Amino acid sequence: MLKNVLEQIKLSQAWKNWQEGTSENIIDPTLRASSSSLRDIVRCIHISLLCVQENAADRPTIGSVVLMLTSFSTTLPVPLQPAFLVSSYMDPENLNRQDYNSRVSDIRTPSEGIPGNSTPLSTNDVSLTELYPR
Repeated sequence: MLKNVLEQIKLSQAWKNWQEGTSENIIDPTLRASSSSLRDIVRCIHISLLCVQENAADRPTIGSVVLMLTSFSTTLPVPLQPAFLVSSYMDPENLNRQDYNSRVSDIRTPSEGIPGNSTPLSTNDVSLTELYPR
């Protein structure tokens, strides 16, 4: 579950930087320094934000994504808000590590049925089954 929270925080940071026009801030410094094509990386971030828009009807088809990745003459639409965003109280930049860890451990899904200050990440009750060979 912590992995999912961290992924949502990354998405929130990507969205925040996209809105502020500072997408370069989420690119790894090593990649930024060694890459001759920062514009291509920012374009990939743009396309990825299109793929996680809240309304599924607004998301591009796989064919559109392939076209966007291979044709730089294609004008990309402005992405809308992603489907899953972590609220600002979960932003690790605004919290010290201990406070952040305690808040992450407080998060519960509705199916866990744990009373108290639980913040559901999703309202569905989907269960995942992982199969392991004998």
